[in-house]
Amino acid sequence: MQQINVFASTPIVIKKVLYTGRVHVSGGREGYAKSDDGRLQTALTAPGSKGPGTNPEQLLAAGWSACFIGAMQHNAASMGFTLPADLSIDTDIALTTGDNGFHLLAHLQINLPGFSEEAAKQIVAAAHETCPYSKATSGNINVSIDVSI
Repeated sequence: MQQINVFASTPIVIKKVLYTGRVHVSGGREGYAKSDDGRLQTALTAPGSKGPGTNPEQLLAAGWSACFIGAMQHNAASMGFTLPADLSIDTDIALTTGDNGFHLLAHLQINLPGFSEEAAKQIVAAAHETCPYSKATSGNINVSIDVSI
């Protein structure tokens, strides 16, 4: 089988690759996803269907939430804060239609108990600037972030 490069984008300079996740998907939204290390093995089902699988929107929500918490931890530590063990994020990723077809809409609801409004805003703003998922979606989808303190 011949491989043909259809698209490549290099808007940033990469200094070092820290980790690469590799997933094989077959069948699209009614298919199956499996990572090369076997840690992810899941059926895929279209949003709203009664099938047993997850969907790309849920996977994006999970990945973004986990990554954002990591960014919050990194930035909070550099600011001299220790985040609580019960820090959590509820993320909604909505599949929408609009100009030029399908789009995504994201809302992150962060639960950050025990922090002042100012400290919470500082930590979340810094995390949004450094989180790779936030960077990847910046200017591409509508995003809102709220914090409960």
